[in-house]
Amino acid sequence: MESIKNNRDFLTVYRTGRSYANRYLVMYLAPAQEGEEGRLGISVSKKVGNSVVRHRVKRLIKESFRLNVNRFRNGCDIVVVARKEAKGRNYSEIESAVMHLARLHGVLLTEDSSSE
Repeated sequence: MESIKNNRDFLTVYRTGRSYANRYLVMYLAPAQEGEEGRLGISVSKKVGNSVVRHRVKRLIKESFRLNVNRFRNGCDIVVVARKEAKGRNYSEIESAVMHLARLHGVLLTEDSSSE
C-alpha cells in the first residue's frame, strides 16, 4: 500500500471521506483516484507526545496495515489519525483498533475470499 504524503491529498480524504473513531484512532476513508489501488496516510499530532512517541505510534499503525494488507479491499485512500490515548499502547491494542475501524468502514474482505 502506497503512502499519502502531501497535505492536499490528506485534505481531500478529510473532506470527501467518511470517518469512524474508537478510543485510540480515527480512520477516514475515501475512494481512490481512478486507476489507483489505494493509499495510506498516518497523522500523529504533537498532542500524542514527543517525536519518539509519535514515531512509535506511527510505526505500530503502519505495521498493522502491512501485516494485514491482504485483508483490505483495494481502491480506497485511508487516513489514520492517532488520538492521545494511543500513547503507550502495545502492538496488539493498536492492531485491534485498526481492524475494528476497518470493519466499521466495510473495507475488510470476507474471510473466504482472503484465503485464495
